[in-house]
Amino acid sequence: MKELVLPDQMAQRVHDLYTRMEAEYDRVASELHFGCEGCPDNCCDSHFQHHTYLEWAYLWKGLRELPVEKFEQVEQWAAAHVRECSRAESRGERPQVMCPLNEEGLCILYKHRMLVCRTHGVPASMQRPDGQVLRFPGCFRCQELVEKRGESEEDVPQVERTPLLRELVMMEDEFLSRRRHLYPKVKLTIAEMIIKGPPMVPLSFCERGCDDENCG
Repeated sequence: MKELVLPDQMAQRVHDLYTRMEAEYDRVASELHFGCEGCPDNCCDSHFQHHTYLEWAYLWKGLRELPVEKFEQVEQWAAAHVRECSRAESRGERPQVMCPLNEEGLCILYKHRMLVCRTHGVPASMQRPDGQVLRFPGCFRCQELVEKRGESEEDVPQVERTPLLRELVMMEDEFLSRRRHLYPKVKLTIAEMIIKGPPMVPLSFCERGCDDENCG
């Protein structure tokens, strides 16, 4: 199969989108006087799945910048992560396993971390295509701060994820040559993205760009 290569220009657009996400996070964190310093917990053991080929490819762009020895170590950590998650799920538990990119409490691929990693912690909301609004209260520490403020859910400072996610989806569609609907859906943890390797073009897509396996 052929790899889905992320062009440098689009990688820069992903970086710019992430930068705006971080600015929104910082705005909300500042208004709530919220920070992670001194927290007894580490959000990097939260079980998140990611859903775009674009972020998958951007992650691999960062992985390839690692020294060979470190990359091989990350692969080992990722394999162990997948095994531990599988054992937890077999027991009917939600996995709580440290991300394979976390070393001594810090992300070794910080500038390439995923959208969810960048928005987790502070209150956020998003509107689904069907109009339903989903609200995320933030981490336990942030929830304690919000509770002390005594504000209604609607009045609490929050990151509005909807325009950011819409832009990400539009970029994903462009990255997949407007054929996003023909690609298998992505639902992978970071560890699984590492183990599987970089995202690939499906075998059913011929070199001329169609999706007919019998195309001659």
